[in-house]
Amino acid sequence: MTTQVDIAKQGKISEEMKIVAQKEGVDVEFVRKGLETGRIIIPKSNVREIEPIGIGKGLLVKINANIGSSKTICNIDNELDKAKIAVKYGADTVMDLSTGVTEQDLKTIRRNILRIIKVPIGTVPIYQVALRSLERDGAIIDMTEDDMFNVVEEQAKEGVDFFTIHAGVTKEIVEYLKDHPRMMGIVSRGGTFLAAWIIHHNLENPYYKNFDYLLEMAKEFDFSLSLGDGCRPGSIFDSTDYSQIQELLIISKLVKRCWDNNVQVMVEGPGHIPAHEIERNVKLQKSICNEAPFYVLGPLVTDIAPGYDDIVSAIGGTIAGLAGADYLCYVTPSEHLGLPNIDEVKRGVISSKIAAHAVNIARYGKRASWWDEKMDKARKDLNWKEMIKLAIDPETAKKIHYRAGTEIDNEPCSMCGEFCSIKILEEALSKSKKKKD
Repeated sequence: MTTQVDIAKQGKISEEMKIVAQKEGVDVEFVRKGLETGRIIIPKSNVREIEPIGIGKGLLVKINANIGSSKTICNIDNELDKAKIAVKYGADTVMDLSTGVTEQDLKTIRRNILRIIKVPIGTVPIYQVALRSLERDGAIIDMTEDDMFNVVEEQAKEGVDFFTIHAGVTKEIVEYLKDHPRMMGIVSRGGTFLAAWIIHHNLENPYYKNFDYLLEMAKEFDFSLSLGDGCRPGSIFDSTDYSQIQELLIISKLVKRCWDNNVQVMVEGPGHIPAHEIERNVKLQKSICNEAPFYVLGPLVTDIAPGYDDIVSAIGGTIAGLAGADYLCYVTPSEHLGLPNIDEVKRGVISSKIAAHAVNIARYGKRASWWDEKMDKARKDLNWKEMIKLAIDPETAKKIHYRAGTEIDNEPCSMCGEFCSIKILEEALSKSKKKKD
């Protein structure tokens, strides 16, 4: 099968490239060149039809929303509603991270999301592998290498657009961590599943050892690989340590192998990182991975804010985006506390969208700030209907504005009332004009 990279390297333009260029406001040749060099990806499987997006250098920063059931809470309709809410409020992609209750539940949720949600969908296939092993053998560490690859193929046939694969969690890194424990160890679920398997079997990570097999499947279905940061820090005290950087170095070599095989690839990043270390982390990834798209979880700049980690993440995401990150994974208020509900998914998406938009204004000016310009014109005119329409969350904006009982348009809000600066200046200028006339 022909991949988007194959087409780009032939100097040709695909329909997907045209759509991305139009949405981004850039020349289509810029998109083609980005695909050719690996600086841009279009995460879209050749199995299902969706509206394509681009991620990477020179494009607007995108955001991802994670949804999915757990072994504790599994409501298929609820997860579909979360995915719909995420897209409604601006998620560019959705990842299904379901882990339960049964493998069949997991399949049902994923297949419904792929059928209903028309944005790129990603998964972490090792979750299904682990669930299968639990049901069949009673333990995650009894996963088989065949299962690890068979599940990727199964999901690829269904149309999954990108896969998080923790191929950089190698036996050498796991052995190092046994002798050099971290504050939080390995907090990535996928990374932990593979590390436990490596320790139990005393064998190399199959995804690393047989990476060429993944590349063959990626070429067949034209899905994108998202090389997972299995050793991402789960504490600010584990940030930028040997394990994290060693995994990144391994990933940088895997990126080159993807490019050599015309496979689209991006790199995942931390994690819990103090604010002053974010820029160096982003620049390090961009340097050693030759500017492959960088996908960051947060980052989270402090560990003290359970219930408010969407804000913590938005702060880190803004810093990361300004340093060159291309793609932000949202964090919800329930991070570190429990499975997010629909309202928390909404809040996580909006927080991340604000961070991405702030970065896009700084990077691209009017390509992003046209939205703010429209809002400012409406605000100057005290045009409440237009302001509410333009708000990132119109429902909440409307509820707050009208809760004081006033429904008069073009009049001040309940904050300033007769002391409204806009109204006072408008009246002063009007009186001055009348005197001159």
